[in-house]
Amino acid sequence: MQFDLSPADLAHYHGSVREPDDFDAFWSATLEEARRHTVDVRSERVRTPLAAVEIHDITFNGFAGQPVKAWLRVPAGITSPLPTVVEFVGYGGGRGIPEDALFWSTAGFAHLQMDTRGQGATWSPGDTPDPDGTGPHTPGMMTAGIEDPYGYYYRRLITDAVRAIDAAAELDAVDPERIIAHGVSQGGGLALAATALNERVSALFACVPFLCDFPRAITVTDADPYKEISRYLAVHRARESEVLTTLSYVDGVCFARRATAPAVFTTSLMDTVCPPSTVFAAFNEYAAQDKQIWVHSHNGHEGGGREDAVRYVSERFRRE
Repeated sequence: MQFDLSPADLAHYHGSVREPDDFDAFWSATLEEARRHTVDVRSERVRTPLAAVEIHDITFNGFAGQPVKAWLRVPAGITSPLPTVVEFVGYGGGRGIPEDALFWSTAGFAHLQMDTRGQGATWSPGDTPDPDGTGPHTPGMMTAGIEDPYGYYYRRLITDAVRAIDAAAELDAVDPERIIAHGVSQGGGLALAATALNERVSALFACVPFLCDFPRAITVTDADPYKEISRYLAVHRARESEVLTTLSYVDGVCFARRATAPAVFTTSLMDTVCPPSTVFAAFNEYAAQDKQIWVHSHNGHEGGGREDAVRYVSERFRRE
């Protein structure tokens, strides 16, 4: 059922997150530290039975110079750089196997799919560890290091996403002037953050994005992954203030205020995983004038996937 705010109220909802005064300084220092290490992109051609797509095993330096894996998929026989979709993966998944996710490359784009550190054992395999230990947390990643924004898991993962854009720009197959940040759910939240923090992004397509308007999300849904935070707070009842402070440093609403690339968001009015009000909060705060939100009235979290994305991306960045 449609459980959230009415469509009229959604159009005017701007979220409930309290932005930290040092939000910009926090991310500036984080990225400055990461960029002390060269991105150092390493590429190795993967032998596959595919005739129409070439696949490369990519490694680049992410947070703290730690290695992050990715797949680069390109149409076979390309002779010039292509518009490129940098894709971030949904919660629990990794970059998968080389022959997965052929959609973008067969549509004529270069496609860099970033692995997700510490994830990739739920529905799609991953290959990137998270070397940084954390304190007690609920099963899952949402509360890993949540006591301190500097030690929080998503500080590391968002930094990886920003560096993935840097890595893409160094690849011969990629046109650095036509980089599209894309993802679904967690991937959409990472794409939004990367767009705000990396000016190389030419456009954003965020499908049912996660990581937005945490104060509301954790009180209006019982669905995971947001529920992981409520479970933590049910045990650590005295830590709500510090937890919400940590989350505010990675909240998509705060990132949206700083993003200027053209963008499309999607949301579904029956989505209990990423409630529509949390998506609208980020969309309504998004700083660019060139923005759209596509609303699916009768879908849940499955709504607004790649069939939407390819229409938008193909129209804006057709292969030459």
